[in-house]
Amino acid sequence: MSSLTDTDKSPSADEHSEKFPGWSVVTGCFLVLTTISGLGFYGLAVYLNAFSNEKGWSLSSISLATTVFFVVGGGVGVLVARLIARYDVRYVIVGGGFLGGAALAVLGRVEEQWQLFVVYGVFAVGWAAAGLVPVTTVVTRWFHTRRSVALSVASTGLSVGGVVITPFVKKLLDEQGLEAGTPWLGLAFVVGVVPFAWFLIRPDPEAEGWAPDGVRREVGVAVPEPTGMHLADAMRTRFFKAVTVGYILALGSQVGGIQQLVKLVEDRTDPQTAQFAITVLAATSVMARLAGGRAVQIIPMMRFTVFLAALQCIALVVLGLAEVTWLLYVGIILFGMTIGNILMLQPLLIAERFGVRDYPRIYSRSSFVAIVGTAGGPLLIGLLYDVGDSYRMPYTVAAALSLLGAFVFSLAGPATVPADE
Repeated sequence: MSSLTDTDKSPSADEHSEKFPGWSVVTGCFLVLTTISGLGFYGLAVYLNAFSNEKGWSLSSISLATTVFFVVGGGVGVLVARLIARYDVRYVIVGGGFLGGAALAVLGRVEEQWQLFVVYGVFAVGWAAAGLVPVTTVVTRWFHTRRSVALSVASTGLSVGGVVITPFVKKLLDEQGLEAGTPWLGLAFVVGVVPFAWFLIRPDPEAEGWAPDGVRREVGVAVPEPTGMHLADAMRTRFFKAVTVGYILALGSQVGGIQQLVKLVEDRTDPQTAQFAITVLAATSVMARLAGGRAVQIIPMMRFTVFLAALQCIALVVLGLAEVTWLLYVGIILFGMTIGNILMLQPLLIAERFGVRDYPRIYSRSSFVAIVGTAGGPLLIGLLYDVGDSYRMPYTVAAALSLLGAFVFSLAGPATVPADE
């Protein structure tokens, strides 16, 4: 993205409003993530359960469609990083809103399993275009010193979507079925993304006459070049490799656990408890994420990440073995404490270690490689469930992967930039 001096801008800096727009941008990002999470990330667990109940398809085949979703989404994220470096980020997010809404609207008309893969693939394109790569890029442009707080607020939308939207998705599909319910979900996706992205999100503080964190640019003073590493240099570091491999393991076990959670709880209790379980999971994630955004200002980020991956291991073991409702909720609460923070920490770690110069490409590349875990986790748990007809072994395997992820994270070193760089 090219740099401009304030004299090149129209209107000039002193004609802008004195109110810093950064927090309005964070609000827009929060609302967009709320929508794509409730109808996409958490919603996938509801769609899996609905297709299993209505179509009678094997869990492994539906899980494979979820894998397709995350693989396509990860690949599109790399393309999105290039687009937002050249164009207004709002164009990309708005386009994703319309495309994702259209795919979701026709999801209920799927009759063959191959059609599910196609629709999920298109849905993934829209989901990624309106997702974490553009949103976290915008927040990192607007905030430097308060980045952890701003990112924690914006990314809390990922959890709020599970609290506010996903229970209604399950209720709607339980009452109306996939064919009648998904057109309304498609409309909700468009309404929840497009207007908020267009009217609240602004692509760059410099274009508005601001420096990051609310400092006014002086008229006639050249905008400094962004600091940080280039993609090629970042990819050669031990930190990038350890974070990327660690997230393959941590997100693989996490996403696999989330996508199967509704069915796990419903199998062991009843549909109402399963609906409430996803609300508890997301609500715990909200509170933990807000606390985590402040904790990383005190606790070294990488140590915090190692701790959360180990805690996630414990949560998955509890979920896999629990047969009584109260113990299931213990596992859900522990799991929720890790979900929000682990996902939030990936962009924070990348931005802290490598700066903002090439952040979209570095983050999208790390996320694309880590998609091996995100996409493979649901498929692995689905296959293991079909083999054993129980969630005990699948969740125990997921717990082991999370513990291995904690070990890999511990090899990365600190997120702060070494003195020799």
